Amino acid sequence: MDGLEATVRRVIAASGAARVGVAAGRLGEPLAVSIAADEPFYAASTMKVAVLLEVYRRTWLGALALDGRVTVRNAFRSLVGGEPFALDAAEDSDDGLYALEGEAVPVGELARRMVVRSSNLATNLLVDGLGAEAIDATVRRLGVEGVNVVRGVGDDAAFAAGRNSTVTAAGLADLLERIADGSAAPPDACAAMLDVLAAQEFNEGIPAGLPTGTRVAHKTGWIASLYHDAGVVYPAAAPPYVLVVLTEGLDETAAGPALVAAVAREVHAVLATQAVD
Repeated sequence: MDGLEATVRRVIAASGAARVGVAAGRLGEPLAVSIAADEPFYAASTMKVAVLLEVYRRTWLGALALDGRVTVRNAFRSLVGGEPFALDAAEDSDDGLYALEGEAVPVGELARRMVVRSSNLATNLLVDGLGAEAIDATVRRLGVEGVNVVRGVGDDAAFAAGRNSTVTAAGLADLLERIADGSAAPPDACAAMLDVLAAQEFNEGIPAGLPTGTRVAHKTGWIASLYHDAGVVYPAAAPPYVLVVLTEGLDETAAGPALVAAVAREVHAVLATQAVD
Protein backbone atom coordinates (compact mmCIF):
# COMPACT_ATOMS: atom_id res chain seq x y z
CA MET A 1 0.00 0.00 0.00
CA ASP A 2 3.01 2.29 0.28
CA GLY A 3 2.86 2.74 -3.49
CA LEU A 4 -0.77 3.86 -3.37
CA GLU A 5 -0.16 6.40 -0.63
CA ALA A 6 2.87 7.76 -2.46
CA THR A 7 0.78 8.14 -5.61
CA VAL A 8 -1.96 9.99 -3.72
CA ARG A 9 0.62 12.29 -2.15
CA ARG A 10 1.92 13.19 -5.61
CA VAL A 11 -1.60 13.99 -6.80
CA ILE A 12 -2.12 16.23 -3.78
CA ALA A 13 1.21 17.99 -4.22
CA ALA A 14 0.39 18.79 -7.84
CA SER A 15 -2.97 20.32 -6.89
CA GLY A 16 -1.61 23.28 -4.96
CA ALA A 17 -4.04 22.71 -2.09
CA ALA A 18 -3.17 24.31 1.24
CA ARG A 19 -4.21 21.23 3.22
CA VAL A 20 -5.62 17.82 2.37
CA GLY A 21 -6.66 14.96 4.61
CA VAL A 22 -7.23 11.48 3.17
CA ALA A 23 -8.38 8.22 4.70
CA ALA A 24 -9.08 5.16 2.58
CA GLY A 25 -9.37 1.48 3.33
CA ARG A 26 -11.47 -1.62 2.93
CA LEU A 27 -14.07 -2.33 5.57
CA GLY A 28 -12.59 -4.19 8.52
CA GLU A 29 -9.01 -3.54 7.44
CA PRO A 30 -6.43 -0.92 8.46
CA LEU A 31 -6.41 2.24 6.38
CA ALA A 32 -4.55 1.78 3.10
CA VAL A 33 -4.05 5.53 2.81
CA SER A 34 -3.71 7.84 5.80
CA ILE A 35 -2.57 11.36 4.96
CA ALA A 36 -3.12 14.04 7.63
CA ALA A 37 -6.04 11.80 8.56
CA ASP A 38 -6.19 13.02 12.16
CA GLU A 39 -6.06 16.73 11.35
CA PRO A 40 -9.33 18.56 12.05
CA PHE A 41 -11.06 20.44 9.23
CA TYR A 42 -14.12 22.67 9.27
CA ALA A 43 -16.85 20.09 8.74
CA ALA A 44 -19.13 21.99 6.35
CA SER A 45 -21.95 19.64 5.36
CA THR A 46 -20.13 16.40 6.16
CA MET A 47 -21.47 16.73 9.72
CA LYS A 48 -24.85 15.87 8.24
CA VAL A 49 -23.82 12.20 8.27
CA ALA A 50 -23.92 12.34 12.07
CA VAL A 51 -27.34 14.02 11.99
CA LEU A 52 -28.61 11.29 9.66
CA LEU A 53 -27.35 8.66 12.07
CA GLU A 54 -29.18 10.25 15.00
CA VAL A 55 -32.42 10.41 13.00
CA TYR A 56 -32.29 6.69 12.19
CA ARG A 57 -31.05 5.71 15.65
CA ARG A 58 -34.07 7.37 17.23
CA THR A 59 -36.34 5.82 14.64
CA TRP A 60 -35.01 2.40 15.65
CA LEU A 61 -35.54 3.22 19.33
CA GLY A 62 -39.12 4.23 18.61
CA ALA A 63 -38.49 7.78 19.81
CA LEU A 64 -38.95 9.27 16.35
CA ALA A 65 -41.00 8.37 13.28
CA LEU A 66 -39.86 9.06 9.75
CA ASP A 67 -43.43 9.93 8.87
CA GLY A 68 -43.70 12.26 11.85
CA ARG A 69 -44.02 15.86 10.73
CA VAL A 70 -42.01 19.00 11.44
CA THR A 71 -43.30 22.46 10.61
CA VAL A 72 -40.91 24.25 8.28
CA ARG A 73 -39.67 27.57 9.65
CA ASN A 74 -36.68 29.71 8.87
CA ALA A 75 -35.97 31.07 12.34
CA PHE A 76 -33.20 29.82 14.61
CA ARG A 77 -31.18 30.88 17.65
CA SER A 78 -27.43 31.38 17.57
CA LEU A 79 -25.26 29.16 19.71
CA VAL A 80 -23.52 32.37 20.78
CA GLY A 81 -25.76 34.80 22.64
CA GLY A 82 -29.01 33.23 21.47
CA GLU A 83 -29.56 35.91 18.86
CA PRO A 84 -32.12 35.02 16.16
CA PHE A 85 -30.93 34.30 12.64
CA ALA A 86 -32.37 33.03 9.39
CA LEU A 87 -30.85 31.16 6.48
CA ASP A 88 -30.51 32.67 3.01
CA ALA A 89 -32.29 30.53 0.42
CA ALA A 90 -29.93 31.87 -2.25
CA GLU A 91 -27.00 30.33 -0.38
CA ASP A 92 -28.69 26.97 0.15
CA SER A 93 -28.20 24.21 -2.41
CA ASP A 94 -31.83 23.21 -1.83
CA ASP A 95 -34.01 26.30 -2.06
CA GLY A 96 -37.22 24.32 -2.58
CA LEU A 97 -37.86 23.74 1.12
CA TYR A 98 -38.18 27.49 1.78
CA ALA A 99 -41.35 27.56 -0.29
CA LEU A 100 -42.91 25.15 2.21
CA GLU A 101 -42.48 27.45 5.22
CA GLY A 102 -45.43 26.98 7.56
CA GLU A 103 -46.20 23.52 6.21
CA ALA A 104 -45.55 20.23 8.04
CA VAL A 105 -42.97 18.02 6.30
CA PRO A 106 -42.11 14.39 7.23
CA VAL A 107 -38.90 13.82 9.18
CA GLY A 108 -37.79 11.32 6.55
CA GLU A 109 -38.16 13.92 3.83
CA LEU A 110 -36.08 16.42 5.81
CA ALA A 111 -33.38 13.78 6.29
CA ARG A 112 -33.41 12.97 2.59
CA ARG A 113 -33.14 16.62 1.56
CA MET A 114 -30.39 17.18 4.11
CA VAL A 115 -28.26 14.54 2.40
CA VAL A 116 -29.15 14.34 -1.27
CA ARG A 117 -29.57 18.10 -1.77
CA SER A 118 -27.49 19.15 1.25
CA SER A 119 -30.39 21.27 2.48
CA ASN A 120 -29.23 23.64 5.21
CA LEU A 121 -32.79 24.44 6.23
CA ALA A 122 -33.65 20.77 6.65
CA THR A 123 -30.46 20.29 8.64
CA ASN A 124 -31.22 23.07 11.10
CA LEU A 125 -34.78 21.89 11.60
CA LEU A 126 -33.49 18.41 12.44
CA VAL A 127 -30.63 19.64 14.65
CA ASP A 128 -33.06 21.87 16.55
CA GLY A 129 -35.29 18.91 17.22
CA LEU A 130 -32.59 16.36 17.98
CA GLY A 131 -30.11 18.61 19.79
CA ALA A 132 -26.52 19.06 18.67
CA GLU A 133 -25.23 17.72 21.99
CA ALA A 134 -27.26 14.53 21.61
CA ILE A 135 -26.02 14.02 18.05
CA ASP A 136 -22.44 14.47 19.21
CA ALA A 137 -22.99 12.12 22.15
CA THR A 138 -24.18 9.37 19.81
CA VAL A 139 -20.97 9.67 17.81
CA ARG A 140 -18.95 9.51 21.06
CA ARG A 141 -20.82 6.41 22.25
CA LEU A 142 -19.81 4.62 19.08
CA GLY A 143 -16.18 5.30 19.96
CA VAL A 144 -15.68 7.46 16.88
CA GLU A 145 -13.09 10.18 17.37
CA GLY A 146 -12.61 13.24 15.19
CA VAL A 147 -16.25 13.96 14.31
CA ASN A 148 -17.50 16.81 16.50
CA VAL A 149 -20.99 18.20 16.05
CA VAL A 150 -21.35 21.57 17.75
CA ARG A 151 -24.28 23.19 15.95
CA GLY A 152 -26.33 23.38 12.79
CA VAL A 153 -25.36 25.56 9.84
CA GLY A 154 -25.54 29.23 8.93
CA ASP A 155 -24.88 30.52 12.46
CA ASP A 156 -22.57 33.42 11.60
CA ALA A 157 -22.07 34.54 15.19
CA ALA A 158 -20.94 31.07 16.23
CA PHE A 159 -18.69 30.83 13.18
CA ALA A 160 -17.01 34.12 14.09
CA ALA A 161 -16.52 32.87 17.65
CA GLY A 162 -14.93 29.62 16.45
CA ARG A 163 -17.81 27.46 17.67
CA ASN A 164 -17.81 25.14 14.68
CA SER A 165 -18.35 21.47 13.91
CA THR A 166 -15.13 19.75 12.82
CA VAL A 167 -14.15 16.45 11.25
CA THR A 168 -11.05 14.45 10.50
CA ALA A 169 -10.65 12.12 7.54
CA ALA A 170 -10.07 9.18 9.87
CA GLY A 171 -13.08 10.05 12.00
CA LEU A 172 -15.46 10.28 9.05
CA ALA A 173 -14.05 7.05 7.63
CA ASP A 174 -14.68 5.33 10.96
CA LEU A 175 -18.23 6.66 11.21
CA LEU A 176 -19.06 5.62 7.64
CA GLU A 177 -17.55 2.18 8.15
CA ARG A 178 -19.75 1.62 11.21
CA ILE A 179 -22.80 2.51 9.15
CA ALA A 180 -21.63 0.31 6.27
CA ASP A 181 -20.93 -2.74 8.44
CA GLY A 182 -24.19 -2.37 10.35
CA SER A 183 -22.67 -1.67 13.75
CA ALA A 184 -23.75 1.99 14.11
CA ALA A 185 -27.41 0.96 14.41
CA PRO A 186 -29.47 -2.14 13.56
CA PRO A 187 -28.59 -3.46 10.08
CA ASP A 188 -31.88 -2.41 8.51
CA ALA A 189 -31.45 1.16 9.79
CA CYS A 190 -27.88 1.23 8.50
CA ALA A 191 -29.01 -0.08 5.11
CA ALA A 192 -31.63 2.67 4.94
CA MET A 193 -29.00 5.32 5.73
CA LEU A 194 -26.74 3.95 3.01
CA ASP A 195 -29.61 4.16 0.52
CA VAL A 196 -30.10 7.83 1.39
CA LEU A 197 -26.37 8.53 1.06
CA ALA A 198 -26.27 6.66 -2.27
CA ALA A 199 -28.99 8.94 -3.63
CA GLN A 200 -26.65 11.95 -3.32
CA GLU A 201 -27.21 14.40 -6.17
CA PHE A 202 -23.84 16.18 -5.98
CA ASN A 203 -21.43 13.76 -7.60
CA GLU A 204 -18.54 15.90 -8.86
CA GLY A 205 -16.17 14.53 -6.18
CA ILE A 206 -15.59 10.85 -5.46
CA PRO A 207 -18.05 9.44 -8.05
CA ALA A 208 -16.46 11.49 -10.84
CA GLY A 209 -13.24 9.55 -10.40
CA LEU A 210 -14.87 6.12 -10.53
CA PRO A 211 -16.21 3.90 -13.32
CA THR A 212 -19.70 4.94 -14.36
CA GLY A 213 -22.38 3.18 -12.35
CA THR A 214 -20.24 2.46 -9.29
CA ARG A 215 -22.39 2.66 -6.16
CA VAL A 216 -21.17 5.35 -3.76
CA ALA A 217 -22.95 6.17 -0.51
CA HIS A 218 -21.47 9.57 0.26
CA LYS A 219 -21.84 13.09 1.58
CA THR A 220 -20.17 16.19 0.23
CA GLY A 221 -19.46 19.46 1.98
CA TRP A 222 -18.24 22.77 0.65
CA ILE A 223 -17.77 26.41 1.53
CA ALA A 224 -15.39 29.08 0.24
CA SER A 225 -12.02 27.46 -0.60
CA LEU A 226 -13.05 24.17 0.98
CA TYR A 227 -14.45 20.98 -0.56
CA HIS A 228 -14.92 17.58 1.09
CA ASP A 229 -16.36 14.25 0.07
CA ALA A 230 -16.73 11.19 2.28
CA GLY A 231 -18.29 7.89 1.35
CA VAL A 232 -18.46 4.15 1.05
CA VAL A 233 -17.57 2.81 -2.40
CA TYR A 234 -18.91 -0.49 -3.72
CA PRO A 235 -16.70 -1.80 -6.55
CA ALA A 236 -18.23 -4.24 -9.01
CA ALA A 237 -15.81 -7.07 -8.23
CA ALA A 238 -14.16 -6.29 -4.90
CA PRO A 239 -15.12 -5.62 -1.28
CA PRO A 240 -16.43 -2.16 -0.37
CA TYR A 241 -14.11 0.49 0.98
CA VAL A 242 -14.34 3.88 2.66
CA LEU A 243 -12.81 6.99 1.15
CA VAL A 244 -12.67 10.44 2.70
CA VAL A 245 -10.94 13.42 1.10
CA LEU A 246 -10.95 16.79 2.87
CA THR A 247 -9.49 19.75 0.98
CA GLU A 248 -8.68 23.32 1.88
CA GLY A 249 -7.33 26.17 -0.23
CA LEU A 250 -8.84 25.29 -3.61
CA ASP A 251 -11.84 26.65 -5.46
CA GLU A 252 -14.77 24.66 -4.12
CA THR A 253 -16.60 24.59 -7.44
CA ALA A 254 -13.85 23.21 -9.68
CA ALA A 255 -10.33 22.57 -8.38
CA GLY A 256 -11.48 21.06 -5.09
CA PRO A 257 -13.85 18.50 -6.62
CA ALA A 258 -11.28 17.76 -9.34
CA LEU A 259 -8.67 16.89 -6.72
CA VAL A 260 -11.11 14.64 -4.87
CA ALA A 261 -12.00 12.87 -8.14
CA ALA A 262 -8.30 12.43 -8.97
CA VAL A 263 -7.62 10.87 -5.56
CA ALA A 264 -10.67 8.64 -5.92
CA ARG A 265 -9.41 7.44 -9.30
CA GLU A 266 -6.03 6.38 -7.88
CA VAL A 267 -7.53 4.73 -4.80
CA HIS A 268 -10.10 2.82 -6.84
CA ALA A 269 -7.44 1.53 -9.22
CA VAL A 270 -5.92 -0.35 -6.28
CA LEU A 271 -8.77 -1.07 -3.86
CA ALA A 272 -11.19 -2.18 -6.57
CA THR A 273 -9.06 -5.23 -7.30
CA GLN A 274 -9.63 -8.52 -5.54
CA ALA A 275 -6.03 -8.98 -4.44
CA VAL A 276 -3.85 -6.16 -3.15
CA ASP A 277 -0.13 -6.60 -2.56
